[in-house]
Amino acid sequence: MGHEMRRLVVAASLAALVFAPSTFASGAFSDLGVTDPTLAVDAAGEALVSYTRADGRPRHVLVWGAVNALPPSADTPQVRFQFDYSGGWGQRHDASYWKTFKNACLPYDGPPLANVVVACKAPDGSYWALQSWQKSLPHRGVDPWTPQQGATTLDVSHWTGQLASLELSVDWPQTFNHETEQIFGRLTYAGEPVHGFGTTAAGAPTDGYGRSLYIDTFDSAYGPGWKRETSIVFHNPRGSFCYSFYPTNDVSLPGRPSRPAGNGTSYRITVMGPGVTPDVVAQVDAIGKYDPGSAADVALEQQRLVLYDQLTAGDRFCATQR
Repeated sequence: MGHEMRRLVVAASLAALVFAPSTFASGAFSDLGVTDPTLAVDAAGEALVSYTRADGRPRHVLVWGAVNALPPSADTPQVRFQFDYSGGWGQRHDASYWKTFKNACLPYDGPPLANVVVACKAPDGSYWALQSWQKSLPHRGVDPWTPQQGATTLDVSHWTGQLASLELSVDWPQTFNHETEQIFGRLTYAGEPVHGFGTTAAGAPTDGYGRSLYIDTFDSAYGPGWKRETSIVFHNPRGSFCYSFYPTNDVSLPGRPSRPAGNGTSYRITVMGPGVTPDVVAQVDAIGKYDPGSAADVALEQQRLVLYDQLTAGDRFCATQR
């Protein structure tokens, strides 16, 4: 192979590394289970994220082109990052560009972050952060059976101002005669509900506005500690959700095994922030089994019903679960 042909093959291979890792998860890197991630941001507002891949190889990724989030729109695409996994070839036509990248990021002084790895303040006053958590765990407390399921993901965000607001509460659904606990809540950003405009048959968002919430339960019938219950989406038009704990035969598990109700002592939901804003987490204590003879339980349920109606007003699905 001649020198020119080799140069073209190398160029094509490097160019193939310039891509967004997921159509709808704008801040998620394609590599899983990475270690030693670092973050640098230059004076022009471009970020360099470096880490070691699961196979031991280093990777240097340029990230640019987005900040914050747009309110839901069926006509305008949500903001999204551009990624250059080649370390600079796709963006600068220089595969060693990352070696001369000049970090100008300042110490972080923004709002508290969940699952944070590193964060900093850019020269223009905006913030960047890396967050890591287990997004792909199997449902219903089942242990991972593939490395990908148990691996951590790495998310990058870029924003100004406040984070998305994630509300979470728990009550006993009247529809099911108070037989179990139900969690409910809402996701908003800049005062606007966060929701998408469709889902796949499996319930995943089909556009850049939709966001899944990952539900974990603590010290449940699945075992001690935090276990993944399931994942669902926030509903159009209120950015609300509701979920009741019952025994299942989850279709996402091989053989659809019978699994007990995942009621625990606490519940947690984790969400990728809208647009390219940070991931957010909310947690609430369980309230246990309902006692109709308990004045405290009756009063608590009435109080939570008021909140439920406030958060889920206009949500046709949650109205049937009240």
